[in-house]
Amino acid sequence: MSKFKKIAVIGKYPSLEGIEDFHEQLIQLIEHLSKKNVVLIIEEKTQKQINLNQFKSLPLRALGPEVDVAIIFGGDGTMLGVARTLVDSQIPLIGVNRGRFGFLADLNVNNMFTGIDTILDGDFVQDDRMLIETKIFRSDKVIYESLSLNDVVIKSGLKLIELEVIIDNRFVHTQRSDGIIVSTPTGTTAYALSAGGPILHPNLDAISIVPISPHTLSNRPIAISGNSEIVIKIIHMDEAYISIDGQIKFPLDL
Repeated sequence: MSKFKKIAVIGKYPSLEGIEDFHEQLIQLIEHLSKKNVVLIIEEKTQKQINLNQFKSLPLRALGPEVDVAIIFGGDGTMLGVARTLVDSQIPLIGVNRGRFGFLADLNVNNMFTGIDTILDGDFVQDDRMLIETKIFRSDKVIYESLSLNDVVIKSGLKLIELEVIIDNRFVHTQRSDGIIVSTPTGTTAYALSAGGPILHPNLDAISIVPISPHTLSNRPIAISGNSEIVIKIIHMDEAYISIDGQIKFPLDL
């Protein structure tokens, strides 16, 4: 018997291109689930897209306490955003890939019915993933904080920035580069990989730190314990920003 009795369905918000196919497939998924012995709750903005008003709807942030599992119909970007929003509820997420990549989604539109039925029958393995907690300090005060499932990136504008890296209260190095990537194992197949970083197995309790186009060859990618505290100080810059999972952008201009 399935332990998932209350299911949330969350869809991405597609561009106009391909929107009819997207809506049709999403409606098919919801209709398939409605035939199961479960309670369905549709994320509020998703419901407005498809006009299935016979189902209860809630805002994304309110879904966590109300459901046992969430099915995300979209791509990796949708999975990342939902994971950050619902992290406190600790509910499992099932991804149906309808985006470009789908590294985080185990199912696709061709096998979503059989895949979801298998999961609801209790035949699945739950995969826990690490998140990074990020805090930005200015004058010893926290001015911004967030969680990330993939990575945290500090990126310069047109000119190099100078950074100081400290890990667990120990000075590591100073670097001049285009920026730096701090990545979870999940994120090591994303931007960090393109910057020459290692691929870490998702089960590893580790974090990778990858410089972006460093000025000297001695600044190389490293992997450290997942429990480490990493402090990155900006020594000099003209302009820079911090990016959370490639979705949230916060300026670091002093």
